[in-house]
Amino acid sequence: MDIKQQRRALGLSQSELAIRLGLSRPTLQKIETGERPLKKTEKVALQKIFAELSEVTADMRVHIPAQNLLKFQQVLLYVLQAVGAKPNVGLTVLYKLLYFIDFDYYEKYEQQLMGLTYIKNTHGPTPREFAVTVEQMRLAGLIEPVRSSYFAHEQKKFLPKVPADLTLINGQELDMIDDVLDRYGDKSARQLSDLSHEDTPWKATQDKQNIEYELAFYRTDRFSVRDYGEL
Repeated sequence: MDIKQQRRALGLSQSELAIRLGLSRPTLQKIETGERPLKKTEKVALQKIFAELSEVTADMRVHIPAQNLLKFQQVLLYVLQAVGAKPNVGLTVLYKLLYFIDFDYYEKYEQQLMGLTYIKNTHGPTPREFAVTVEQMRLAGLIEPVRSSYFAHEQKKFLPKVPADLTLINGQELDMIDDVLDRYGDKSARQLSDLSHEDTPWKATQDKQNIEYELAFYRTDRFSVRDYGEL
């Protein structure tokens, strides 16, 4: 069993799998490099974890590389730690925060941050990979889905059970994430949906189609985060 290869294919970091197995990260590292053999109980637990996550992944197509999924998991944990407890932050708000993080970063630096695939839905951009990745994180014990109410509406929220691994997010990326959370973290789902509908990438895309990142370069001044005068 190539543990490292299977772990990466399922979008799990070494820390995440170690937590799931009840091991320290250095111990798991030794197991992956062959310095320490797997105990029988650990092997059974590992097979169960991989089987559960493989089944979830097989049910829903993952559109981005494993490394990007690892980044997505850590960004989501960071966002949940920062604003997840706010009463306005439910599933719809998370979708929009992730969209602005990804598209703002791409517009400003011409590089992918998470590189999620966003579809044009009625209430704004929706990341295709969200459901399968969140289910993987739930099974790995990284987050806990909960239900709450916000202005008489049922709301799905997520509680982080572990801190984000900031070694996978560089300083430039963190600055962009913090900037988006400062600008949009207190807005309601309705406000953020309305805002996303006014952004050029959403407006220029047909219903139910993927929103192309290149459209970020055609934004109006209201949404643009790049100083094109410097080009």
